[in-house]
Amino acid sequence: MRPLRIALLNAAHERVDTRENFQRELDADLVEFHAPSGDLPEDLRWDAFVVTGSAASVYWDREWIGRLKTWVGDAVEAGLPALGVCYGHQLLADVMGGRVESMDEYEIGYRTVRQDGDNRLLAGVDREFTVFTTHSDRVVEAPPGATVFARNDYGIHGFRAGRAFAVQFHPEYDTATARSVTENKDLPDERIERVLDGIDAETYEAACEAKRLFGNFLDFVRDVQRTRASVD
Repeated sequence: MRPLRIALLNAAHERVDTRENFQRELDADLVEFHAPSGDLPEDLRWDAFVVTGSAASVYWDREWIGRLKTWVGDAVEAGLPALGVCYGHQLLADVMGGRVESMDEYEIGYRTVRQDGDNRLLAGVDREFTVFTTHSDRVVEAPPGATVFARNDYGIHGFRAGRAFAVQFHPEYDTATARSVTENKDLPDERIERVLDGIDAETYEAACEAKRLFGNFLDFVRDVQRTRASVD
């Protein structure tokens, strides 16, 4: 079977670390498009797409955000499997009819998330699991018909709507990225230090359990391919 061809819609302004993190975790032919630079795929001839995190908010009035929403909306309507992470989670919710709002605070650091155990994206992951989080917006209403499969005290951390999966946390982060992101947040020094103190090898190892979702997503994409092939 040929490698899956996946469009990586990189919404991060500092694109390099984000690209490298997803390239490490996704065993596929990953082609990057840097959305803030106006770079988007010319067509929908992809096996799937991924929308990354970003320092932007989905409700900002920016040309690149509008263009990204249009492409994602067309891709979802065409039935392309999708994975949204953090900003990508929020953008998929917005495009598909959900609602995203500012939290007026940050959730940041390694946190515990609870899942229902019924969603294939988190197959093999414990009901309560550790993840790295960093966000000040959240999905307050999932899209109509969506299934919310993961939550914590800050709200929705995972939903599925059709062939689209979305998670608020960052399963792709390594410890270097977690530290860099934390150090660059405009937060009180004491809070930054508390988060940095929690970024250690033991906690990172626990958080690696959630990386299973990447393989689960690719398995789902292959199932979609096989279904399409049988119909054709």
